[in-house]
Amino acid sequence: MARNKLRLGVLLSGGGRTLENIIEHIRAGTLAAEVAVVIASRPGIRGIEIGKAAGVPTHLVRPKEYPTVEAYSDAMVRLLDEARVDLVCLAGFLSYWIIPERYAGRVINIHPALLPAFGGKGMYGHHVHEAVLARGCKVSGCTVHFVSNEYDEGPIILQRAVPVYAEDTPDELAARVFQEECIAYPEAIRLFAEGRLRVEGRVVHVDDPKYKKQ
Repeated sequence: MARNKLRLGVLLSGGGRTLENIIEHIRAGTLAAEVAVVIASRPGIRGIEIGKAAGVPTHLVRPKEYPTVEAYSDAMVRLLDEARVDLVCLAGFLSYWIIPERYAGRVINIHPALLPAFGGKGMYGHHVHEAVLARGCKVSGCTVHFVSNEYDEGPIILQRAVPVYAEDTPDELAARVFQEECIAYPEAIRLFAEGRLRVEGRVVHVDDPKYKKQ
């Protein structure tokens, strides 16, 4: 890549904790990237405040203001193009948009469960943790994956696991999973930036000694 720093476009619909975590890693020098644009799908959310406070161009693009999902998607992509984004990071983004071919393999997401379990439409946030507890799972975690135009179906980049205790509340499990999300997402961005991810079909091969059998 011609530039030293990966240019990120962050899409969000809520509190912005994932954006905040990415910015913290960049400022600490542990992630060679820069947030080039933030796009929010809802007004009045903390994620907008975080983006503006960090000096990042921050836009509100509301799906209901567009007649079709295609028109909405075009508006999103125009902003990403204008910001010359290398990688799009979904950070609690709850609106459906159509990813154009030129962005294939350049959009990633973090899901608060171990995909392919507990994924799909409607499975986000506390809905996921409630479902995990209701099923009596003993392990949960988070998954970073490439995004396709089908919910949670893109190839898995990496996962981190946490124990699930019988006494857990959804809030307690969510907090434990989010601790791992704060590690996993910057790590996946780093691997992408360093060209260490190779996709074959539905499998992502990670060219890093850390992820190889010793």
